[in-house]
Amino acid sequence: MPGAVIIGAGPGIGQSVACRFAREGMPVALLSRTSATLKPVTASVTAIGADPVLPLTADATDETSLRTALDTAATELGPPDVVVYNAAIIQADAPGELSVRGHLDAWAVNVVGAVTTAAHVLPPMAERGNGTFIVTGGMPEPKPAYVSLSLGKAGVRTLVELLDMEYAPSDVHVATVTVAGPVSPGTDFDPDAIANHYWHLHTQPRNAWQREVLHTGAS
Repeated sequence: MPGAVIIGAGPGIGQSVACRFAREGMPVALLSRTSATLKPVTASVTAIGADPVLPLTADATDETSLRTALDTAATELGPPDVVVYNAAIIQADAPGELSVRGHLDAWAVNVVGAVTTAAHVLPPMAERGNGTFIVTGGMPEPKPAYVSLSLGKAGVRTLVELLDMEYAPSDVHVATVTVAGPVSPGTDFDPDAIANHYWHLHTQPRNAWQREVLHTGAS
């Protein structure tokens, strides 16, 4: 079975999504910036019985690092059937509080890494006529206490819309899971519950594709 690639495979949504796909028997590649983050996630996914699980370190803001890791995943596991971009900088910053450098750094992770990933994996998916690309969204309403995150999530929502226009005609499903609250186990925003949306989007029939699923905590 073709595999899944999870970018931003840390604790929380990244780990839960990886486990969700692994439970379906899919091999999984896990990409994170540090090996320290990867180790517990890899152990959790491996414990499910996924085989293989491929941990890879990559910085989403470093185009060469990210593209190299994606190529390694494709070489080791085969062309991915689904790629999830889950990397983000989640921080509180009020209007005018964050420096220009801080905004650029946040935008690089929250949006530009997703652009780089899409540019790398979507053309091959379009060429073969199938595949799924899902971005973790959030902040359905902007909040002045989270300026950089509000801007970033608005950016990836627009990116998903643009990619859908470009690649849906080639039977590539591009979508976002928009999480409208703080992720925490045992709450209405439990990452395991949120992860089910990713599998649902990936397995939707062509005539029922959704471009966005909103997790409000009541779903």
